Amino acid sequence: MDWTPHLTVAAIAEQDGRFLLVEEQVGGATVINQPAGHVDGDESLMQGCVREMLEEAAWEFRPEALVGVYQYHPPGLSHVYLRFAFCGRLIQEHPDRELDDTIIRTVWMTRDEIAALPEHQRRSPMVLQCVDDYLAGARHPLSLISS
Repeated sequence: MDWTPHLTVAAIAEQDGRFLLVEEQVGGATVINQPAGHVDGDESLMQGCVREMLEEAAWEFRPEALVGVYQYHPPGLSHVYLRFAFCGRLIQEHPDRELDDTIIRTVWMTRDEIAALPEHQRRSPMVLQCVDDYLAGARHPLSLISS
């Protein structure tokens, strides 16, 4: 197994009991995920999270807390994902902004609607785990991360 982790960030945005998610094409499948992606080499984790939210969901986002750090080894693949999930505040939507090529659309879903999806329709187990941790009150100060 290749132990060089794929460093990713995810944005958790909740309003009125619904979570902002993206429907995306991955390997020929349509899946649901938080706005998330790889961190670029010249940015901090929080900058990457802000950028991914804008590129994938067309929302400006301000991280307010770290929900958790997640390690995931997808079955059948040799690499490991290391995900930093941030919750925060949506600032402004840019509805005319073009979304990343793999993004079909944004969707708002409750936790129960996310959980009711068949497993293969969630990008990874981290999608529901991040929501559950957020709902359980997991909030770690941003000061845990220094760059």
